[in-house]
Amino acid sequence: MSEKKRRGGAAAAGTASSSKKPRVSSAASYAESLRSKLRPDASILTSLRALASAAASSSKSKAALKYPADQDPSVDPASSYIVVADQDTTSVTSRINRLVLFAARSILSGRGFSFAVPSRAASNQIYLPDLDRIVLVRRESARPFANVATARKATVTARVLSLVHAVLRRGIHVTKRDLFYTDVKLFGDQSQSDAVLDDVSCMLGCTRSSLHVVASEKGVVVGRLIFADDGDRIDCTRMGVGGKAIPPNIDRVSGIESDALFILLVEKDAAFMRLAEDRFYNRFPCIILTAKGQPDVATRLFLRRLKVELKLPVLALVDSDPYGLKILSVYMCGSKNMSYDSANLTTPDIKWLGVRPSDLDKYRVPEQCRLPMTDHDIKVGKELLEEDFVKQNEGWVKELETMLRTRQKAEIQALSSFGFQYLTEVYLPLKLQQQDWI
Repeated sequence: MSEKKRRGGAAAAGTASSSKKPRVSSAASYAESLRSKLRPDASILTSLRALASAAASSSKSKAALKYPADQDPSVDPASSYIVVADQDTTSVTSRINRLVLFAARSILSGRGFSFAVPSRAASNQIYLPDLDRIVLVRRESARPFANVATARKATVTARVLSLVHAVLRRGIHVTKRDLFYTDVKLFGDQSQSDAVLDDVSCMLGCTRSSLHVVASEKGVVVGRLIFADDGDRIDCTRMGVGGKAIPPNIDRVSGIESDALFILLVEKDAAFMRLAEDRFYNRFPCIILTAKGQPDVATRLFLRRLKVELKLPVLALVDSDPYGLKILSVYMCGSKNMSYDSANLTTPDIKWLGVRPSDLDKYRVPEQCRLPMTDHDIKVGKELLEEDFVKQNEGWVKELETMLRTRQKAEIQALSSFGFQYLTEVYLPLKLQQQDWI
């Protein structure tokens, strides 16, 4: 090859290389230009105070609202769906005693024993628009010991009732894992004992926490929040990057105080750590919490309690994929697995702050930071579009349709392509400034 051709080839390669660079730098420069659109923090804080004030007024209005007896299951025990409630130790043990006494009389009369267990089949779990949550329809099925098909399940039920009774009498709390290991051979798998534990809650009409059986600690909280954990004063502004673990037994939480303007619910631990390390809660007074993925019962109970007692708006930051929206829906409307306790576990009116599918183009997230949706992702997205609680929110429908049309998804961390602190320095402040949530 001649020297002229080599130079020509190098020049062409240089031109091709330079033609690619502007696309990346263009996205980066645009992302950086958004920083100049930010108003002073004082202006954003004024808007947030107005939001907090509106949320407090709304909470008072809803608290004053009275429902007719035929719409409120706590007033009408014969309602068409089940609602459990917190009960003290004496009430729960008394109910267990009555169940055992009934079974003993049945055995002595020669009929054997059977448990009447509320059916938690998928067909019995429905979404009620008026309540904006998933509920469990009141239908019972028999679980007789004398039937080969149900003998083992009846035995497991009796064993769980016995263990719960012993725990309550001692006045202690145990984890679901502790319960499983008391009789591994009988339970076989923890999912079996967990499922029967939920059945027992339905049978007794009490919350699972009333049984003194809790899940292991999972969720964490940080920010402008002070509370007492079993008498110990906890200041969540002094919990470092890791935050304070949310107590599995929410009953031991008391004395909740806060000067926050909103609650920021975060899907994943990575985003939580970024927010905690940057002390985002000091710049914009807030409480930040996460369940590190799929929400556990303790985190859902804690969020609801903060919402009810502090009367603050809740903003959610989740991944831009079908699973992020499913996680958000569990906080808002409940899960089918715990539908019997949805009245205590759901936090309505959570605002979807981000990351939304429309944000990917709005903030010009680079293509290399977006992921193609798998066939399973698309299937889950289409199923979500058919859910009644999604159809109730036009904004959710549009975002899901955008996601399915583009067949792209992205994690919160995709914003790190513009800088590791872009989430806390630009994206979230601009979202708050524009009140860009649905």
